[in-house]
Parts: sequence; C-alpha cells; structure tokens
Amino acid sequence: MTAQEPPLEPLLELRSVMARLRAECPWKREQTHRSLLRYLLEEAYETVEAVESGDPEPDADHLREELGDLLLQVYFHAAVAAERGAFDIDDVARGITEKMVRRNPHVFAPSAAEQPQDAAAVNDAWEAIKAEEKAERTDPADGVPTALPALLYADKLVDRLSRAGRPVHVDAGADAIGERLLALVVEARADGVDPEQELRDAVRRRLTSS
Repeated sequence: MTAQEPPLEPLLELRSVMARLRAECPWKREQTHRSLLRYLLEEAYETVEAVESGDPEPDADHLREELGDLLLQVYFHAAVAAERGAFDIDDVARGITEKMVRRNPHVFAPSAAEQPQDAAAVNDAWEAIKAEEKAERTDPADGVPTALPALLYADKLVDRLSRAGRPVHVDAGADAIGERLLALVVEARADGVDPEQELRDAVRRRLTSS
C-alpha cells in the first residue's frame, strides 16, 4: 500500500484541477479566451449580487462561493494561455504582486513612513504612478473599456479628464436626458459618490421590494 500523498495547498490544487479538466473534459478542452468571456462576466455580476444582497454584510458562504467561481475563471484563462506558452497563473500572480508593491509606496517603499497616509492622498499617488507607467497614452480615454455600464463609463471618463486638467462642465437643466444624466455623474464625482452604486442601491430600495 502506498502512502497517501499529502494534500496540496488550495491554490496549487486548483491549478492542478484546472489542468486536468483542460486535458480530460471535452467541453473545457475546447474553450477559448473569447468563448469564456460570457462566463467571466456572469460570475463577476453574481459576485456583485452576493455582496449587494447582504444587509448590512453579505452572507459569507454565498460570497465565498461566488468568489470561488470568479477565481476559477482567472485560472481557466491562465490555463488556456499556458497551453500556448503565453503565460501561466504564476505569471498572473507575479505581475499583480509587482504592480501592488510598485503602486503602494506608502506601504512597501523603504521610505513608507514618509509617504502620505490618508486615503485621498494615497489614491492620488496611485493615479500618478499609474500615469507614469502609461505615459504613452495621450488620450485620457485610452484604457477605459467602452463596454462598461454607462454610468461607470461616464464616471471613469469624467475622472480621467479631470486629472488631465480638462474638467467636464454640463448643464443639469439641459433638455437632453443624456446630458442631465452626465451632469448627475459630474455632481456625484464632485461629492465623492459612486453614481453606478447609488443607482443600483436606489433601484433595490424602491423597486425590487415592491
């Protein structure tokens, strides 16, 4: 009788499971980055729903499950990429780790104690470092996905333009509904409010419970 193999660390085990599924499951074997996009979006929105359905905090088991489904999509895409020698899940983890260290000098830099520590200043520093990394981008709209929900898309563009010294001014009393919506986005950003989340919360309060 052979000794039972010691259990793998959970993330290593997930990597192993994903590799075996790609090799042995006909459906998973034929998936591509493009065919997987719908599932990535679905799992992301299901995670949002798990968070928003809790009052005041999400149900831990529900959120854990949805985060697992979302994590699986990350591993799935990494496994597809690894098969063609592009990158693997270690490269994904390494890249985001390096980015977090680089963009958070208030935590990781030798002079961390001298860095700004309040949330607003930290965010400004993050954006400045990000701008340096993306110096080749001359249009503030570059890198903002056009497929974002409309309010979130507008919010990110208003922020980008403001940081580029091109603040957006919109007449809240304009005739066009779109212009008035954009004016509300500008107002929300000025007040430090997330317009996308505010609308979702308002819909849930007013409509879904009626």
